Amino acid sequence: MASPDESVRAIVLAAGLHIPVLLARVEERLATLAASHGPLLAEHAGATIAAGGKRLRPLLVLLAAGSAPDDASELVACAASVELVHSATLVHDDVLDDAPLRRGVPTVWSSGGRMLATATGDLLFSRAFAELAATGRLHAVRALSRASSALAEGELLQRQDAWNAAVPVDRYLYRCELKTARLFEAACELGALAGGAADKEIAGLGAFGRRIGVAFQLLDDVLDVAGSPADTGKPRGTDLLDGTVTLPLILARERDTALAAVDLRGTVTTPRQATSICERIEATGALEDARAQAHAMVVDAKAGLSELALEDGQRRALQLVADSVVDRYA
Repeated sequence: MASPDESVRAIVLAAGLHIPVLLARVEERLATLAASHGPLLAEHAGATIAAGGKRLRPLLVLLAAGSAPDDASELVACAASVELVHSATLVHDDVLDDAPLRRGVPTVWSSGGRMLATATGDLLFSRAFAELAATGRLHAVRALSRASSALAEGELLQRQDAWNAAVPVDRYLYRCELKTARLFEAACELGALAGGAADKEIAGLGAFGRRIGVAFQLLDDVLDVAGSPADTGKPRGTDLLDGTVTLPLILARERDTALAAVDLRGTVTTPRQATSICERIEATGALEDARAQAHAMVVDAKAGLSELALEDGQRRALQLVADSVVDRYA
C-alpha cells in the first residue's frame, strides 16, 4: 500500500502541472506568515509549519478551484489560511492534551510551555483570517469562520464527553464533523469560490469535503488504536489516556462485556495500560467495522462528484484525495 507521501504525489501528478507550483507558493506564504510577529513566536510558529504534514486541506482548496487562474494570489491565500487554522488547532489541542509529541517531534507545549503554545496558536489563527480578509471575499471569510466555530464547539463536546465510554455513535460522529470535517468542507468551498464555480458546485464540493473529513477522523481514531508510533508520531492509545472516547472503543464495548465494565479514568493511566486496552479493542473486530464505515463515506463522497460539472482531471484528483484518506498506513 502506498505511503501518505506517495499518495499525495500521485494526486499532484493527476491534477496537472500547475498544482506543484501553487503548493510551493502556499509553502512560501505559510513560512512568511508564521514569521510575521517577532522572533520568539516566529520560532515556534515556524517550527509548527515546518513540521509539515500531508497538506491535504490546502490541496483540496487548489483542486476545488479547477484550472489555475491567471492571478492565483487569492487561491494561494485561501489555501494558506486553511492550513494556518488547521495548524493553530493542533497547537491548541496539544496544550489541552499535554501532548509531548506531534508528528514525531516535540510540541510547542512541551518545548515552550503552555502560555507560549497558546500564544502561538492564537497567532496562527489571527494570521489565517487576516490573510483571507485581505482577499475581500466576504463569503470566504464566512466559510472559514463557520468552520472555526465548529472546531471550537467540537472541542467543547469532546471535553464534555471525556471518560464517558457510553457516548452514542451519533454524538461521536457529530463531534467528528465539527472537529475535522467542517474544515475539509471549508477548504473545498474556498477553492470553489476562488475558482468562480457555480452555487451547485460550491455546495457539492463542500459536501464532498465534509464526507471525506468524517472518514479521515474515523481512520485517525482507528490508527490511534492500531497504528505504529513510527507512522502516527504518537504513542498507541493516546486518545484513551486523555479520556477521548472514539468509535473503535464504542463498538468494542458492545461486543466485550468485560471491556464495557472498565472504568477508563481509573484503569487507563499509563501507556502500557492503554496498549492493553487497544489490544482488547482490536480483538473484537471493531477496527474492521470502523474502517468499513470510513470506506462507505468515501464511496458516497466520490459518487457525489459525478453529479458536478468538473474537469476530468479535477474529478480524478479529488477521487484520489478521497482514496488517500482510507489508504493511510496498512
